[in-house]
Amino acid sequence: MQLVEPTDFEILAFLDEQGRNNAINIAAGLDRDRSYVNTRLRALAEKELVQRVGPAENSGLYELTSTGEVARTLRDRYDDPDADFEELLERGQG
Repeated sequence: MQLVEPTDFEILAFLDEQGRNNAINIAAGLDRDRSYVNTRLRALAEKELVQRVGPAENSGLYELTSTGEVARTLRDRYDDPDADFEELLERGQG
């Protein structure tokens, strides 16, 4: 699993701490460009680390998934050459 450091982990942390939110607020909170945050949110959703939530499908709200929560807690293992990060995520899901 390829993640962009530190941005992807910062997004996961923001959603964990602030709860469901949209790209505008996440970008402002992280002092990042909104279009870049949108791109990263789509990539994180494809990896099932975040998910879009409604009230409407196009509301732009995202929240952390349980896999995203595990990824956040395992951040220090992401660059470990002896660890398979995807396998750690799967085991963390139990």
